[in-house]
Amino acid sequence: MERRNFLRGAVIGTSAAAFGGTLMRGAAYAAPAQNGPGPYGALGAADANGIQLPSGFSSRVIARSSQKVGSTSYIWHSAPDGGACFADGTGWIYVSNSEINPSGGVSAVKFNSSGTVTDAYRILSNTRQNCAGGATPWNTWLSCEEVSLGYVYETDPYGVNAAIRRDAMGKFKHEAAASDPVRKVIYLTEDESDGCFYRFIPTTWGDLSSGTLQVLKAGTATSGSFTWATVPDPDGAPTLTRRQVSGAKRFNGGEGCHYANDTIWFTTKGDNRVWQVNLANSTYELAYDDSLVSPGTAPLTGVDNVTGSSSGDLFVAEDGGNMEICIITPDDIVTPFLRIVGQASSEITGPAFSPDGTRLYFSSQRGTSGSSSGGITYEVTGPFRK
Repeated sequence: MERRNFLRGAVIGTSAAAFGGTLMRGAAYAAPAQNGPGPYGALGAADANGIQLPSGFSSRVIARSSQKVGSTSYIWHSAPDGGACFADGTGWIYVSNSEINPSGGVSAVKFNSSGTVTDAYRILSNTRQNCAGGATPWNTWLSCEEVSLGYVYETDPYGVNAAIRRDAMGKFKHEAAASDPVRKVIYLTEDESDGCFYRFIPTTWGDLSSGTLQVLKAGTATSGSFTWATVPDPDGAPTLTRRQVSGAKRFNGGEGCHYANDTIWFTTKGDNRVWQVNLANSTYELAYDDSLVSPGTAPLTGVDNVTGSSSGDLFVAEDGGNMEICIITPDDIVTPFLRIVGQASSEITGPAFSPDGTRLYFSSQRGTSGSSSGGITYEVTGPFRK
């Protein structure tokens, strides 16, 4: 059995289980994912929304930038980016960042138990280039500013509490965040060509007002062991956070980030890689590298946002490439799951599953127009494996 079969498994609305020493394999690393047949079969012809899907799946448009969401009066934001879903009674909420600067912010759309849109509203305003982020176990959304000396904002998907800027989580070019309820930390990626990978340790779990920011230290190889070191000045001035710790490992353009079962995965767009950090034994390795794929051409390029399903599949969205969301399965097969046609000037953003795992949400950031005001947010339903 592949080592990742032990490790991979999404957490949807619950805390992850810790398996402790049963996961330790020393310095033995699996090969990065390779081409192969996917669990859902080949993609069919494009549907009315311009999306190619496997048999049994269908798509619908949830929202369009600059237009009202469903029957609500709320105008959907431009450049939809990172997103997540939250349970809401018998329904759920999908939140979505806006990657424009200035204004940015986050919007939310609410669904009832049958999937009908019942409301849409703003939960963060007047921020800068909100790119990705991450959900917390206490049902807040961390929205990250992808600008130099950017902040993390903690927002309320339910629209009750005001958003709070979380200065202790550091000032740098933030991209994504992923919560680890076992170690009670939050991992953070940095979108710089020589960026770092961080973790934030709150003083009190569930309260992000104070804590310690640390950076991953390791060698220059693509696999090995790692340690954590404290960033002396999370404010990033006058010395940038990524310059403060000698031996901090460099990553080429950190993007999406996903945690499940003692493992953290994150993507780097500069080299089209998916990294796997094995937290139980403090090792890291490549889960995917487009230059190492065989046979044939790598299906996944322009790696960006990432999420996981309850079956343990990773769903990785492309910024460019073939405008696909690709799957990396627990047995290390990489294959396209869907493709958007006729939108070559866009990117796919914000993949997230509904709490029951039956619906996948995502956006085409610039849609058919190639403009940030032309973004389209979609839902795909079908027989997702569990």
